[in-house]
Amino acid sequence: MAEAQNTPAGSTTAGSIAVAAESTVATRMSAPPSFDVADFPVPHGREEEWRFTPLERLRGLHDGTAVATGGVKVAIDAPDGVTVETVGRDDSRLGKAGTPVDRVAAQAYSSFEQASVVTVAKEAVLTEPVRIIVHGEGGVAYGHQLIQLEAFAEAVVVIDHTGDAVLAANVDYVLGDGAKLTVVSVQDWDDTAVHVGQHNALIGRDASFKSIVVTFGGDVVRLHPRVAYAAPGGEAELFGLYFTDKGQHQEHRLLVDHNTPHCKSNAVYKGALQGDGAHAVWIGDVLIQAAAEGTDTYEMNRNLVLTDGARVDSVPNLEIETGEIVGAGHASATGRFDDEQLFYLQSRGIPAEEARRLVVRGFFAELVQQIGLPDVEARLLEKIETELKASV
Repeated sequence: MAEAQNTPAGSTTAGSIAVAAESTVATRMSAPPSFDVADFPVPHGREEEWRFTPLERLRGLHDGTAVATGGVKVAIDAPDGVTVETVGRDDSRLGKAGTPVDRVAAQAYSSFEQASVVTVAKEAVLTEPVRIIVHGEGGVAYGHQLIQLEAFAEAVVVIDHTGDAVLAANVDYVLGDGAKLTVVSVQDWDDTAVHVGQHNALIGRDASFKSIVVTFGGDVVRLHPRVAYAAPGGEAELFGLYFTDKGQHQEHRLLVDHNTPHCKSNAVYKGALQGDGAHAVWIGDVLIQAAAEGTDTYEMNRNLVLTDGARVDSVPNLEIETGEIVGAGHASATGRFDDEQLFYLQSRGIPAEEARRLVVRGFFAELVQQIGLPDVEARLLEKIETELKASV
C-alpha cells in the first residue's frame, strides 16, 4: 500500500523516505490535545512530532520565551453575504473545530488577544472570494481565525501570508450541513519569517471541504492541517504545493480523523527542493476509527529534488480500526528529474534548460489548477517560474 522511490544509494543529495504505517496517531503525540500550555512539556527534539523540526530556529515559540510584540496586521475583504467580526478570547465559538495538539498551538491559543471571525450566512453562495491578508511587520505575534459556513453555504477563502514575523496561529474551519468551502492558504513570507500554525476543519453532514496549502517563503514554516467529521457524508480534499529553497525548512503535518461513518478524504501534496540545506517534511496521518464504516480515503506525497544538498522526509501513516471500509491507501515518492521525459522533450528540439522547466511546471500543474482563481494561479505560476530560474 506504500510506494517509495529514492535517489541513488550513497548520494548525499538524495531525499530520505521513512514509511511508518505501524505507528499510531495516539503514540506519536507526546501529550493529549489541550488548550492549556502547561499540559505540554517543552519539546527537546526527540519527540516523534518534533524530531524533524529545527527547534533552535523557532525563536522561542516552543519554549515560552517568545513575547508577543504585535507584529502582524490582518485585513479582510469580504463580499455581500459575509459577516466579519473581531472578537475577544471569551467568544464561545472559538476553539470548537479542534484542540491544540502541541505546545506551540496551545501557546497561540493562550496568547492571542483578539480573533477574526468570518461567517457565511445560511444558503449564501458567494460569487467572489473572501480575501484575508496576514502581513508581518516584524516581531512576535499570536493569532486565531475562525471561518464558519452555515448550512448549504458555499464560499472560497484566500488567506495570504506576507512580510516578516514570528507567528504562531490557529485557524478553525467549521462547515454546516451541506456547506462547501474551498480555502487557499498561501505562505509567501520573507526569507526571515517563522510561521507555525494548526488548521482545524470540522465538516458537517454532506459538507465538502477543500484545502489548498501553498508554501514558498519563510525561514521555518510548520503547518498542521487537521480534519474531523461532525456527521456522515462529509468529504475532504487536502492539496499542497511547496517549493523549498536553500536553507529553508518547510514542514506539513496532516491528520485526517475518520471518526464518523461514510466519509471521504483525499490528500495530495507535491514539493520541489533546491539548494544546500533545503529541508521539506511531509507527515500524512490518516486514522479510521472503529465507528467509521464506509470510509474512502487516500493520501499521496511526491517530491522532486532539483539540486544537490536538499533533503526530504516523507512519512505516510494509515491506521485502520475497522474492516468495513470502501478503500484506503497511501503512497510516497522522492526523486530527481525523469530522464525519459527530458529525453522526449529534447528529441523534439526543446533545449535542455527549457525541458527541465517544463517538467517542473507539469509536476505542479494539477495542484495549481485546483485553486480556481485566475489571479492567484497566475501569481503562483510566476513564483514557480522565479524559483526555477534560480535552479534549472
